[in-house]
Amino acid sequence: YGRYGYRRVAVLLREAGWSVSDGRIERLWRREGLKVPAKQPKKGRLWLNDGSCVRLRPEHSNHVWSYDFVHCRTDDGKPFRTLNIIDEFSRECLAIRVKRKLNSADVIDALTDLFILRGTPSYIRSDNGPEFVALAVRDWIAAVGAKTAYIEPGSPWENGFCESFNGRMRDELLNGEIFYSLREAQIIIEEWRKHYNTKRPHSALGYRPPAPETIIPMEHRPIMH
Repeated sequence: YGRYGYRRVAVLLREAGWSVSDGRIERLWRREGLKVPAKQPKKGRLWLNDGSCVRLRPEHSNHVWSYDFVHCRTDDGKPFRTLNIIDEFSRECLAIRVKRKLNSADVIDALTDLFILRGTPSYIRSDNGPEFVALAVRDWIAAVGAKTAYIEPGSPWENGFCESFNGRMRDELLNGEIFYSLREAQIIIEEWRKHYNTKRPHSALGYRPPAPETIIPMEHRPIMH
């Protein structure tokens, strides 16, 4: 995890059974000449012409989902895209769809699977790309009882939760992996998504993962006959 800072690494070490403090890991970090990843630059709020500031803040799980595209290439130079869908409140990555080409039909297909598994969110936030504002997508979202929340054009920080996730994905995975085929990319990216949800400490969640794995003790497991 070469792109993790010392605090996140310290949490992982304690999870693995090591009795270490953040300060001790920081001293080792500095002694070895390791560099902590640079913090994200601050961005201003989006102010509308009338002086008001529009912000839709997630208040609970399934309140606001957001989604966006990330572009990458396999080793042969051919491009592929990922459709990333996250729950803004829990920070959980709900799905990553990986294909050579993705369109509005793929957006609907991915959301349909999630709606069946998790129910319908109150809002779905996205940018103003053609796949997201396609009439078919808007009509379908409205038909299932959700509301769309498009960000202002040229204002990616209004989709900050997904932008932050995309940055972590590119920094910690895509920039360090060579994908020799689309299938390899699909498998590795899905494994990373599971790690992100269940293992990776998230600073905004008190260095806990968004959806840690639950272990059922043996004595509480049902007996199969």
